[in-house]
Amino acid sequence: MKRRVLPALALICAAGLAGTACSDPSVDSGDSGTDAKRTAVDPTARLDGVKLTMWTAQNTLNAPDQVVEAFEKATGARVETQAIPDLYEQNMPTKLASGDKPDLMFWQPSISTLPFIQPRQNLLALDGEPWVSKLGDTEQSLGVIDGKRYAAIVTSPAMLGVYYNKDVFEAAGLTASDFPTSYDELLALGRTITDRTDAAGFYEAGGDKWPLQWQMQVQLTDLDEQWWADLNRNRKKWTDPVVVGAIKKYKEKLLDAGLAQKNYRTGTFTGQADSLWKGEAGMVLNVTSFQSQLQAKFSTAEIDERIGWFPIANSSANGMYSPDQTNGVVAFRTGDEKRQNAARQFLAFWLGPGYADYIAAMRIPSVQPSVPTPAGLPQASTAQVEALPKAIGVFQAKAIVAPDTHLYLADMIFGKKTPQQVAQAIQDQFAQVAKAQGATGF
Repeated sequence: MKRRVLPALALICAAGLAGTACSDPSVDSGDSGTDAKRTAVDPTARLDGVKLTMWTAQNTLNAPDQVVEAFEKATGARVETQAIPDLYEQNMPTKLASGDKPDLMFWQPSISTLPFIQPRQNLLALDGEPWVSKLGDTEQSLGVIDGKRYAAIVTSPAMLGVYYNKDVFEAAGLTASDFPTSYDELLALGRTITDRTDAAGFYEAGGDKWPLQWQMQVQLTDLDEQWWADLNRNRKKWTDPVVVGAIKKYKEKLLDAGLAQKNYRTGTFTGQADSLWKGEAGMVLNVTSFQSQLQAKFSTAEIDERIGWFPIANSSANGMYSPDQTNGVVAFRTGDEKRQNAARQFLAFWLGPGYADYIAAMRIPSVQPSVPTPAGLPQASTAQVEALPKAIGVFQAKAIVAPDTHLYLADMIFGKKTPQQVAQAIQDQFAQVAKAQGATGF
């Protein structure tokens, strides 16, 4: 599936489609303290006659099928999955604002996205659930707002890194010893490929826009937690020279320098996969959903033979993690204690006795170090699992608002904005939405 950022969320605030979805997320209209005091649940206790509703995006409607079927068989409960029309991130908060609530829902567990559903008002707090301590360190950092957990992490966040064509690397005389340890070295690698082969160094997808953000994101990985904390309190801005410099370097040192394919302004996400597979491009910087395209077309053995992956950050060989809506599941306050406890039981089953079977059926990495990742995944998946513990979060996991950087970068590649204007547009949107959320300092 595509790895979308969340432009719709900003539009919700700007257009007023769902006022409650954009109000102060720190305001608590319920007694959130009672959630932590709830008694423990037995993951396989009988729930005959209990029916739960779970909302999903259209492209993830079938994602929970295996665990739903196993839970129903074990407990006698019914779990009905309902797809919310695209755009999920826009339509779901609007639906919630109308008063409709599910028992469970897929939702991105990041600090930039979780607040849009007012967790303290709408969600069950999940602190102290038995599965929390079983999560890996990165996964434990997700789904938490102001120190309180509101989301169960059922899949690992997407990993951002470089997919490369092994044949192109060989033709360029490159080996694993040439893997870069900085963004500047990555650009140099792109130059080597461009100069020594018929392939483009990189494939950029200006037609679909959303992948444009990644080249900029990698360059921001040296920013420390204090910088992001200051940004989130309006003490730092997206117009900081380090951000403008990252945008400018992407434009001048990659695009203008001829390291991307000729049609980078109209390139597509699917075109990336086709071009890399054919060896028309040497490298693609993207998240795990890029790999899903390959796995849908080719066997693990075919992928392993032709495609490799390595992590990269601005000044290290670390990867980046990027949360999406398939990673987190939240449970709502419905006022029905029996259903609320059943929802908690479903999560306890999912991340308890049902978890190994779930990831085996889905063929995905494990979020629990004690539960092995299924065998038979592509080598790229294994490399991503190994890189996750040291991975650095993308800005969606660090900033309280995820601005539409890809749209402004698209304007830049079509000559409509300068790098400085791109940064200003990002800052303007960030401040507008943060103010609408009632964030401190805005």
